[in-house]
Amino acid sequence: MMNVHSKGQVAGERAHEADHPSSLVAHFGPDQPLRLDCGVDLAPFQIAYQTYGTLNADKSNAILVCHALTMDQHLANVHPITGKPGGWLTLVGPGKPIDTERYFVICSNVIGSCMGSTGPASTNPATGRLWGLDFPVITIPDMVRAQAMLIDRLGIDKLFSVVGGSMGGMQVLQWTVAYPDRVFSAMPIACATRHSAQNIAFHELGRQAVMADPDWAHGRYFENGLHPHRGLAVARMAAHITYLSDAALHRKFGRRMQDRELPTFSFDADFQVESYLRYQGSSFVERFDANSYLYLTRAMDYFDIAADHDGVLAAAFRGTQTRFCVVSFTSDWLFPTAESRAIVHALNAGGARVSFAEIETDKGHDAFLLDEPEFIDIAHAFLQSAATARGLGRGH
Repeated sequence: MMNVHSKGQVAGERAHEADHPSSLVAHFGPDQPLRLDCGVDLAPFQIAYQTYGTLNADKSNAILVCHALTMDQHLANVHPITGKPGGWLTLVGPGKPIDTERYFVICSNVIGSCMGSTGPASTNPATGRLWGLDFPVITIPDMVRAQAMLIDRLGIDKLFSVVGGSMGGMQVLQWTVAYPDRVFSAMPIACATRHSAQNIAFHELGRQAVMADPDWAHGRYFENGLHPHRGLAVARMAAHITYLSDAALHRKFGRRMQDRELPTFSFDADFQVESYLRYQGSSFVERFDANSYLYLTRAMDYFDIAADHDGVLAAAFRGTQTRFCVVSFTSDWLFPTAESRAIVHALNAGGARVSFAEIETDKGHDAFLLDEPEFIDIAHAFLQSAATARGLGRGH
């Protein structure tokens, strides 16, 4: 675990990023509220974002990448808190499927997160105090509405593509339903049109772990210089298990011991897999706000596209002109292939142009972030085909 000094230092960095991010920021004043599904108008607010590449003259080469739950806008640059490389370097960068030398790539921190877009870790301008649990509960459609306001601000009428996995994939689907005329192509990866009961249950486990930490202090931990790092680390450990597969865990760790040959007959991390999970938990709390974790998991739980269309999923996509590539992974038990097939069936029923790929892998849900050659090839081919149809040349 981090010592007291480094914990405080990291907390300070995290707090600074929440209001003054190390990225571009779009400010929206009291006259431009974000209308939230819960009935609240959020204003003023800000969106932190990164861009890579150059917008072409007719603004037709913009790709919006929607990040996953615990990721942020730092896709292809060094992360300002962790100092680690970008979050999606397998897919985004020069010569990669989302080619930053060919496309203008945008990634915004979602509303409710903690890396510069307004959320519970931000300062409430009305009180001068951090929002905490006074921040209104947000939804995936709220996130997408905020992104649309950012895209408007950038002067882009139509996105060449919207791409994302997991919670990012939910945002991709919401974009195509809410703004069908503004999305030329879409790539929803390892996601679903609604959360399963099992996924809601895992999220509730994580939220209860956070809220059971005495340092959570009913969501006001920051006022006392606290951070519920133990509860948040447990939440991250539980979630991380769902991102992997039994085969991936066995391949990486098996039952191998950690730096010893015999059990210690204690509750130390005897097994490598235990040590790995503890590391995942402790490194996560350095860069993520506990309240944001509550808000974003709740937003995923509430997501249900069909519910807004009388329970008929196909009705949500009826008449869409967007080109789709839906991707799933065989060992993803968090968002199994059956969920992606349901999306494809609904798109077919709605008359959409859709391709579907199920990637054979033992890497689990996280495969979309990893070096999975077949997935990378499919993403490249889909975007290349869409670029040809859009009339995008090789250059800008």
